[in-house]
Amino acid sequence: MDEPKAKAPGPKPKPRWWSRPAAARPGDRPNDAAEGAEERTEAAAAQVAPEPVDAPVEGPAPEERAPRPLHEPDPYSTPPYGDPGPWAPAPPVQHPVATPAQGTHVPPGMAQAPPQTPSQAPGMTPPHGGTTVPPAAGPVPGQSAPPPLPQHPGMTPPHGTQLPPGPGEPHQGHQSHQGAPMAQPAQGAQWGGYDPWTVVPPPAERERKTVSRRGAWIAVLLIALIAGCLGGGIGAYAERDRASGGVDVKLPQAPVEKEARSPGSVAGIAARSLPGVVTIHVRGSAEEGTGTGFVLDKQGHILTNNHVVQPAGADGDISVTFNGGQDAKAEVIGRDTGYDLAVIKVDRVSGLTPLPLGNSDSVRVGDPVVAIGAPFDLAGTVTSGIISAKERPITAGGEKEDGSDVSYVDALQTDAPINPGNSGGPLVDRKARVIGINSAIRAADDGSGLGGGQGGSIGLGFAIPINQGKRVAEELINTGNATHPVIGVTLDMSYTGDGARVNTKGAGGGAPVTAGGPGDKAGIEPGDVITEVDGVRVHSGQELIVKIRSHRPGDRLGLTVRRDGKERATELTLGSASSG
Repeated sequence: MDEPKAKAPGPKPKPRWWSRPAAARPGDRPNDAAEGAEERTEAAAAQVAPEPVDAPVEGPAPEERAPRPLHEPDPYSTPPYGDPGPWAPAPPVQHPVATPAQGTHVPPGMAQAPPQTPSQAPGMTPPHGGTTVPPAAGPVPGQSAPPPLPQHPGMTPPHGTQLPPGPGEPHQGHQSHQGAPMAQPAQGAQWGGYDPWTVVPPPAERERKTVSRRGAWIAVLLIALIAGCLGGGIGAYAERDRASGGVDVKLPQAPVEKEARSPGSVAGIAARSLPGVVTIHVRGSAEEGTGTGFVLDKQGHILTNNHVVQPAGADGDISVTFNGGQDAKAEVIGRDTGYDLAVIKVDRVSGLTPLPLGNSDSVRVGDPVVAIGAPFDLAGTVTSGIISAKERPITAGGEKEDGSDVSYVDALQTDAPINPGNSGGPLVDRKARVIGINSAIRAADDGSGLGGGQGGSIGLGFAIPINQGKRVAEELINTGNATHPVIGVTLDMSYTGDGARVNTKGAGGGAPVTAGGPGDKAGIEPGDVITEVDGVRVHSGQELIVKIRSHRPGDRLGLTVRRDGKERATELTLGSASSG
């Protein structure tokens, strides 16, 4: 080995900023190579022991000062002592991560077979950028060789960047500086498809992340839904609390009053009358209906209207429901179409409450009254009003051509609301006594007439006076038939003048005035016009019949008769005709 020569005079060459030793060129002096060797790092000089060389050493090595590196050791293995350096292009994507102290870790499989490189002269920097340790003649006198450091996978050796061993290649801690430098992959192959700062998760982890992201969205939606519900509830509570001023609202209320009502009040009248009122359900072969009735005695006799039970016919079904809810079967005892009254009876029913009967002749216009019934099958309905008029002549029915079903009633008029279903119910006074039987209304439909039609109440209700009802009920209970008072004449119902005219022809070709009857005895002749009954003016044949029907057979009546334009007064005693 040549002896070191003295350096040529002149300024010392200024080292480049990355302190990279220049490769030896032909013609350079040995000292230049030595100077390049002096630029090694102190870490490399301290960690790497001089390796024995194959060439024999001639004589003792000259003593020389240990080279001193130009920069401090880099614990992070930062370039330029390996690719890439400041002279190489940066990777296309960079994601900085912590670099281990022993060097850059290359994933397995990325190492490739080293390219074929020409033989390097001693001390020459290999083309891949690694630092070649200059050849040493032997140990430096006066210094002991440092022990070799153990090599770890991925640790950067002093002579270059350590690549992980490829498949089938044994791992080598280091190699002799006299042999070929450690093989490294070509720069393009090394950085073309490898990003050292990117960690690619395996596919299974990606799927777990996707599922986790979906679960996170579901959790967010559930939380939002719960939060919305809670927010709405809190808002509603806050609004209610704000409206009430933050205090629960407690409205004043009167205590329960347990004292009984006055007997003359509507409540007192209803309390005494309701136990004796019943609801009647009728079912026949062709039709059915609902009405009202009231108890007459303890034997179970009940008074109602004839048109209530008429749908049952001869073999229909009639049931009675009492105010307490008890049901019972009933049968017809007797009925009369002329008065529109009927009596039915229930058997084996105890605890019956008969209603007391008043006197319709004592009633005055304006007296308070209470109507009780089951309008539209609403049992126990109570309405109140006054007596609007008395002796109101009305007719109901008339569906048959012969007029046998026409009812003639000298009625009490009331404004107490009466509706379909009230028929047959009681009209009571302020002492809870029955003064009439609710029978007809003037409906708010076509105004065609009176009856139990399906029109609503307009405050025009009519009741059969109880005096007439009592007499007919007694006759129906005792005999099964009712008697009608008659005067023994046939009336001309087509007469349009004022009063009731006696027909000139009798029914069926007979005489219009019954021989020996009440009218014949009073001197009434065919063609006479009756204008008054007991001093009360009559304007039609219907009104005359109503006035006569309001009396009993045997009663005496005073009549005013007009004949040939002259009027005269006469009296007669009412006869009797059976309804059977």
